[in-house]
Amino acid sequence: METQKLPVLDAVEQRVLGALMEKSRTTPDYYPMTLNGLTAACNQKTSRYPVVQYDEGTAALAIDSLKKKGLVSTVVGGTSRVVKYKHNFAIVYPVIPAEIAVICLLLLRGPQTPGEINTNSGRLYNFESIDEVQAVLEKLADPEMPYIIQLPRRPGQKEVRYMHLLGGTPEFTEENFIDEPAGKSVSDLENRLTKVETELAELKEDFDKLMKELMG
Repeated sequence: METQKLPVLDAVEQRVLGALMEKSRTTPDYYPMTLNGLTAACNQKTSRYPVVQYDEGTAALAIDSLKKKGLVSTVVGGTSRVVKYKHNFAIVYPVIPAEIAVICLLLLRGPQTPGEINTNSGRLYNFESIDEVQAVLEKLADPEMPYIIQLPRRPGQKEVRYMHLLGGTPEFTEENFIDEPAGKSVSDLENRLTKVETELAELKEDFDKLMKELMG
């Protein structure tokens, strides 16, 4: 029997799939989802990293691509004629609800620590403890069929983080961590702020000179 392989999804496909996984659990009354509802779910300001602003055309293209990969299917019928969509991830791959919850969180929020997964998973799956989360992570990272990967630990980092492999296997270098160390981020912001303040001061000086010339 040939080993299953994960598809390589682009960022929009990942967000659409993650949103369908999430809403199937958190808002079952509105699932399967319309294109409008799914687009809104992709663009949520909360529980998303990064925050995006897709239009329905962008979401529709991703849906078509996911349908060709067998990960999304169309639902039509009932009292409404509106086409709706649902994910088939648990049909295509042998995963259980706890595992789907972890994959969903990683798709929607980016790399997470076991503690973050335990905290953020409440509406998707009720883990009994962080040990249960760790057990699920280890199963999903099984080399025989890995869905996720443990990221290299950064200097000073206490907890390891995990990311999904639905965007392909990442190449690790010192420069390409998903988020920068806090100190570097703050330093970058301070440098940019200083630059902006300097430019504003120069613009003000030029403006004052121009006004003096005009008044004179």
